[in-house]
Amino acid sequence: MALRIEDYALLGDCQTSALVGKDGSIDWLCFPRFDSPACFAKLLGEREHGRWRLAPAAEPARVTRRYREGTLVLETEFETADGAVVVIDFMPIRTQSPDVVRIVVGKRGTVRMNMDLVVRFDYGSTVPWVRKVDDSLRAVAGSNALRLVTPVAHRGENLATVAEFDVREGERVPFVLTWSSSFLAEPERIDAERALAETESWWKEWSMRSTYAGEWKAEVSRSLVTLKALTDARTGGIVAAPTTSLPERIGGVRNWDYRYCWIRDATFTLLSLLSAGYRDEALAWREWLLRAVAGEPSKLQIMYTMTGDRRLEEYEVPWLPGYEKSAPVRVGNAAFAQRQLDVYGELIDAMHQSHRLGLETEEFAWRMQIAVLEFLETAWKEPDEGIWEVRGPRRDFTHSKVMAWVAFDRAVKSVEKHGQEGPVARWRTIRDAIHSEVCEKGYDAKKNAFVQHYGAPDLDASVLMMPLVGFMRADDPRMRGTIEAIQRDLDDEGFVRRYVPQKSGIDGLPGAEGVFLPCTFWLADCLSLLGRHDEARAIFVRLLALRNDVGLLSEEYDVRERRLLGNFPQAFSHVSLINSACNMSKVRGPAEHRHET
Repeated sequence: MALRIEDYALLGDCQTSALVGKDGSIDWLCFPRFDSPACFAKLLGEREHGRWRLAPAAEPARVTRRYREGTLVLETEFETADGAVVVIDFMPIRTQSPDVVRIVVGKRGTVRMNMDLVVRFDYGSTVPWVRKVDDSLRAVAGSNALRLVTPVAHRGENLATVAEFDVREGERVPFVLTWSSSFLAEPERIDAERALAETESWWKEWSMRSTYAGEWKAEVSRSLVTLKALTDARTGGIVAAPTTSLPERIGGVRNWDYRYCWIRDATFTLLSLLSAGYRDEALAWREWLLRAVAGEPSKLQIMYTMTGDRRLEEYEVPWLPGYEKSAPVRVGNAAFAQRQLDVYGELIDAMHQSHRLGLETEEFAWRMQIAVLEFLETAWKEPDEGIWEVRGPRRDFTHSKVMAWVAFDRAVKSVEKHGQEGPVARWRTIRDAIHSEVCEKGYDAKKNAFVQHYGAPDLDASVLMMPLVGFMRADDPRMRGTIEAIQRDLDDEGFVRRYVPQKSGIDGLPGAEGVFLPCTFWLADCLSLLGRHDEARAIFVRLLALRNDVGLLSEEYDVRERRLLGNFPQAFSHVSLINSACNMSKVRGPAEHRHET
């Protein structure tokens, strides 16, 4: 039986990441970067697809774990009949080749431990050549090499490396796994204990920079650390999640690769970082954004790799059966080629908000925005695939039109309030025309609600963005009616669904999905703007309760099975948590910033 998604914890070094389960097994690891082929892929398959388990030989009576405060250093304590041990897991922050360090610490008695290292490169398909080199183990296949250094004696067994050893109270037993290019010189070795001290110090120093002083300081801090872990330190890009193909419905086909950077997340992410005082990270994210979108505005993509590359061709990995048999497993994401007009609004808004909140705007950035707006002057009228990346026909999605309005609204304000130069009269005319069309064609008077797309009776939680971006006040009767309709028709045990797939039929895929956590945060934000603070707070607290034991969230939640769904951890969920915490604190939050602009 596979571990539940919430049974995993994140390790990361701001270049790549891993997931380690409560059973002591690292079941997902991509070296050397987030979207590299996994060398441990048991998360989406079986032991034979790669893992690294370090755990007591006997079934533990109790397992508890925690991150050291303000860090991504994980401690998992196993209690057995013979004693107790703690496994400390972390990835050192260094600019050379990435490592995973594991230190087994004896706490009480004597505990027999087992190690099971199964290396399979290229998502479990390639068995490496393994040999001992001096006091280390080296596994090589193609361009990839892994080196294991440990004082524990180990042996090869059935295409795996295994070991048994005893750990007594007070003993500390290190394991260091390092990736390198097989055709280059091996990287310098690191000392496990020194790396632990340096890594913990680095994370604590980073966490102490947070300026958030609201009620949910610990929760916001954990989400900020998670967001930092999903950031590529070299490029500033932030991946949506470190995994691929964790399902939105167990046993279903809604399994996507999220190891890329979405333009749509730009403004939310920027505001969450700036609201917490992380100016350097916000600037790095904006600079990544500018590099990634360089080129013809008509060819702006919704997502890129963290290095800004554009080709994300999607293919299936048939030898992996999928998480709990949820197939297919996909690598790449075909949605990169979709037309989604809302990303133009997010791009312009991100540039506007960053300038308004103190990040200097280069002349190049403004020229880029003018080029985008010239394209959008006619493109906004076209149908698209919308925010949810549906794989059905294009439609005139209400949210897409609203975000096109945002693009021209922010451009007008950049001229009026920040001294930029541009055809402001024409932009005002287009802005007003989009607003009028959305209010006429995107609103259903019988429902007293804005709908998913023009001419459709279906609701969509994406229209909750309308008051959050300043398109319409939350207390406008039409918006109030929309919020209440979404609460009535898209509510599922206190959480919000994006839409009803079977009813709308927009996405061309079978089956349902879980409730969508970012949309539920948006509802809390809208209620807060309406002054319904008790309701907003209740929803926010309910969302916090969904986090796993170490404070991590995925994208969706199954309210029937009471389990997290989708890729994990999900940056958008943690960004939404940070923003909602700021919105409901005494400090002015992102909803007010975007609403007032």
